[in-house]
Amino acid sequence: MHIPDGFVSVPVAAATGALSVAALGIALGRSRDAFGIRRAPVLGLTTAFIFAAQMINFPVAGGTSGHLLGGTLAAIVLGSPWAGTLCIATVLIIQAVLFADGGITALGANIFNMAVVGVWVGWGLTQTLQRLLGGTRGKLPLAAGIAAGVSVVAAAIVAAIQLALSGTAPVNIVLPAMTGVHILIGVGEGLITGGVLAYLSTARPDLLPGTQQQLQGWLVPVVSILLIAGVLSLVASAWPDGLERVAEDLGFINLAEQIRVSVPTPFADYSIEGLGPIGTSIAGILGSGVCFAVAFGIAQVVKPNNA
Repeated sequence: MHIPDGFVSVPVAAATGALSVAALGIALGRSRDAFGIRRAPVLGLTTAFIFAAQMINFPVAGGTSGHLLGGTLAAIVLGSPWAGTLCIATVLIIQAVLFADGGITALGANIFNMAVVGVWVGWGLTQTLQRLLGGTRGKLPLAAGIAAGVSVVAAAIVAAIQLALSGTAPVNIVLPAMTGVHILIGVGEGLITGGVLAYLSTARPDLLPGTQQQLQGWLVPVVSILLIAGVLSLVASAWPDGLERVAEDLGFINLAEQIRVSVPTPFADYSIEGLGPIGTSIAGILGSGVCFAVAFGIAQVVKPNNA
């Protein structure tokens, strides 16, 4: 769902950019209570994990693929939708700047769609479903899985509206197209989110809020991130993702080629020129490391002084 340069108009890019900057400013202030000694590394690990997981496109149908959005998962693991917004925004900024994944001019739109709409719809629906299901920790994977799937569709609807407002495609065509394909991708999102939370609730409760006060070991999370970024990324589906497929079908994919923003992207397309698959592994591992470092630094800046 990463919108490239050329898909949204200047007014839409400016408006969503302003909204995203405002949301991130509020999130930085409101996240202060979410961080302490334990939560700083967890923010870093969560951000690195989502970056790595987003490298793995899974096939859905009709030659289309999708990947984890991760907003609901981030908000639940971090115990705060504000922290979830910071997490996903960090991933999106690093993807755009270092990996040419998502346009620089569309960065505000992408942050708004995935780090604001995706996170908050997923978080709010999870809380509602949890109450309806009895509020037990055992029901959390189910509630969050359903909410995560819906959050993908919600983000896709907002993206479709932005495309329509930009004059990229008529709303009566792009809206159903984006909604339909992202319903399928949302199924994958829900399964991944529910599966990860089911594992954490039993094997690593220290990575969830409201449990132990100290992170109990780094080995398993770090090794998992390295395996996803360095190994599993090599078997990702090569099919176009949901937005790219819609752009191809509706005939506006060429707009991405008409605007080139001159920003150095050393790992464009998650690769290093001349290294083949090894380059993809190295790029994924380096990207995960950068995500961890930036997110950990953010947590150190916003955590309470007495944490």
